[in-house]
Amino acid sequence: MNKTKIYASSLTDYQRWVTREVRIGNLKLGGNNPIRLQSMSSVDPMDTANNVAQAIRIIEAGGELVRFTAPAMRDAKNLENISTGIRDAGYDTPLVADIHFNPKAAMVSAEYVEKIRINPGNFAEPKGGKINYSKEEYTEALVQIEGVFAQLVDFCKTKNRAMRIGSNHGSLSQRIMDRYGDTPEGMVEAAMEYLRMAVRMDYLDIVLSMKASNIRVMVQAYRLLVYKMRNEGMNFPIHLGVTEAGEGEDGRIKSAAGIGALLEDGIGDTIRVSLTEEPEFEIPVAKIIANRYSNRKQNHGIKAIDHNPLHPFEYNKRVSRDVVGIGGKNVPMVMEYDYYFDNTSTDKLKIIAAKDWKNDQQAYPLFNFNDFAKAKNISTQANFISMSIADFEGDWQSILSKSKNNVLVFEAHSTHSMAEHRRMFIELINNNIDLPVIIKKSYIGLSEEEFQIYAAADLGALFVDGLGDGLWIEHDEHIPRQRMIDTALGVLQAARSRITKTDYISCPSCGRTLYNIQETTARIREKTEHLVGLKIGIMGCIVNGPGEMADADYGYVGAGFNKINLYKGKEVMHKGIPEENAVERLIDLIREHGDWVDSNNPI
Repeated sequence: MNKTKIYASSLTDYQRWVTREVRIGNLKLGGNNPIRLQSMSSVDPMDTANNVAQAIRIIEAGGELVRFTAPAMRDAKNLENISTGIRDAGYDTPLVADIHFNPKAAMVSAEYVEKIRINPGNFAEPKGGKINYSKEEYTEALVQIEGVFAQLVDFCKTKNRAMRIGSNHGSLSQRIMDRYGDTPEGMVEAAMEYLRMAVRMDYLDIVLSMKASNIRVMVQAYRLLVYKMRNEGMNFPIHLGVTEAGEGEDGRIKSAAGIGALLEDGIGDTIRVSLTEEPEFEIPVAKIIANRYSNRKQNHGIKAIDHNPLHPFEYNKRVSRDVVGIGGKNVPMVMEYDYYFDNTSTDKLKIIAAKDWKNDQQAYPLFNFNDFAKAKNISTQANFISMSIADFEGDWQSILSKSKNNVLVFEAHSTHSMAEHRRMFIELINNNIDLPVIIKKSYIGLSEEEFQIYAAADLGALFVDGLGDGLWIEHDEHIPRQRMIDTALGVLQAARSRITKTDYISCPSCGRTLYNIQETTARIREKTEHLVGLKIGIMGCIVNGPGEMADADYGYVGAGFNKINLYKGKEVMHKGIPEENAVERLIDLIREHGDWVDSNNPI
């Protein structure tokens, strides 16, 4: 079966993929139910009072599921006290236990909560540091895993508990890594192995997730998961999230870009926005994202696709020519614009932003498509041509061929513009037209946070798929121009299309974190935010930390109570550093390897 054929059904008119309905306590998830919102406690799992208080804050903010980590048996047993405290306070919200490495803790947790989350990378993998699995050894390992997993499945069936099988890019097993590598395919296969076991046992109360801090990997993995499930006659609900998204506007933009890309494809039944902030602050952001899809209608008349040239499961940058520094091998342009008139009747576009652009003082003609079709005097240097989807009728190819120095400005006016923009790119690709494209989107009447989240959801997906040579975002006057530019740059950074600042990969914290990650992240950011292009991972613990920050230049990872391990790439450089000294030691490590620049003279 052609992988892109299944995916192409979501490229034009919007349709949410209808999954099977799963009941979690009194909550229905999947099917035709609304997109559910959830978050996770960030305090010590043995601190009953603070877990109860934090859960109540999450619920009152709008959270519909609350998750707690249970790394040890005593933590699992304490879920009884946490659950009792929440129920005694009058809340019947379903609770979830998060399990890593400890199948016995999963069994105990299932006594007290409505859902168990397991990580297929570390739930029941054979111990002993085995590498280079033969085919026979791989099969034997699966038999051992199924024996352990079956005990949990039987118990969950007896107790009417649901389960999430949640792959993490940062914690794939050695067995999976040997066969598939550190890839979206490996993430998907890790979960599918467990899912197939559960189906054989007639246990169907399953939700799945594919989390990564790199949203390209995350989007590709979720798409591939849906493809594989559909190919095997399955339709289990999908939990969406970008793990280690970070804090502030960066975390919001990154989360919205990844989650929004999938919701635009009709994928997703519940979402968790992972911010390095108090967990109740995640819910309003998740609510903004989900509400855009609560009454989403089909797009209006986007023409069906005869041939889909896109590659949904891998990154491929669309090839375009270089026109005055836009397109080709240049990083995507962010447009800060100004209009003015000269003695002709044609608007001129003066591009002022992007200080690294070699022609930033030049002004160019700006045409709408119909005017360009009739124009006789066109620039031999560059013409900017605004096009909408309606312009892709008739002999548009020959009109664009009037000049080889055209830069197209794709405008979409529908509320949800991603599919419309994507459809225009498909026309170009299928007609072998390599003109560079600026993606333009205008908003009105939004708060700054809504503006950032909507723009990331609408536009991030296009750059994740390698579409676009520039970005032009407009809003009405109450949002300053610089905020619009910062948002555009944030979207490009989230999609890994253009890096203009330090890239922080920081987890949201949970009960496994034994230091104050929020304060530490703020301190590290304050001291390193001038190191443009450097990637710094700030992780609460070793469960997902070293894996999720595998492509980071430096890492700061919790290793015990107020103890920190420091990494250079994937290598541990210093172990067990007291927290009070660890930030300065991180800076020393950056200096030692020649990656530090003075903040008064940044790169």
